[in-house]
Amino acid sequence: MNSLRFARAALRARPAAIRAPLQRRTYADAVPDKIKLSLSLPHQSIYKSQDVVQVNLPAESGEMGILANHVPSIEQLKPGLVEVVEESGPSKQFFLSGGFAVVQPNSVLSINAVEGYPLEDFSAEAVRAQIAEAQKVVSGNASEQDVAEAKIELEVLESLQAVLK
Repeated sequence: MNSLRFARAALRARPAAIRAPLQRRTYADAVPDKIKLSLSLPHQSIYKSQDVVQVNLPAESGEMGILANHVPSIEQLKPGLVEVVEESGPSKQFFLSGGFAVVQPNSVLSINAVEGYPLEDFSAEAVRAQIAEAQKVVSGNASEQDVAEAKIELEVLESLQAVLK
C-alpha cells in the first residue's frame, strides 16, 4: 500500500510537460495515404520518397507489410528483400544484410542498414559461387574467427539466393 502512495505522490509532482495527456490513435483522425520512406546506409541514402503506398520488410519477428498510418514501432531486420510499392510504376526491390526499421507517427518510415543494394545488381551464378566458397571455409580447417565469419556470410548469401530464385 505504501508503494502505491509513493507512486501517486510522484505522479502529482511530475512537471507540467509530462502531465499532458498521451496522444492516442483513433479511427476518426485524418489518415495520410502515403508513406514518407528513407532507406539509408552509413555512407549514403539509397532511396527516398514521399509517394510510397506499401513497404514489405524482412523483420526478425516475421515478414511485415507497412502501410500509411502504421502503428509506431521499431523492428530489427534480418537479411532479406525490402520491397517498396509506389503508386505509379513497378515496385522497387532492395536486398539488405540486416538493420532496423523505425515506423514513426504521421506515416514516416526510416530503414537503416549497414549494406543494401538494388536486387538487379546481383547475379544468381555469382551468389552460388560465393556460397560454395563460404561452405569450404566452414567445413575446412580454418580458425574459429574465419568459420564464424563464413557462417554469417552463408546466412546472408542463402537469404539472397532464396530471393533471386
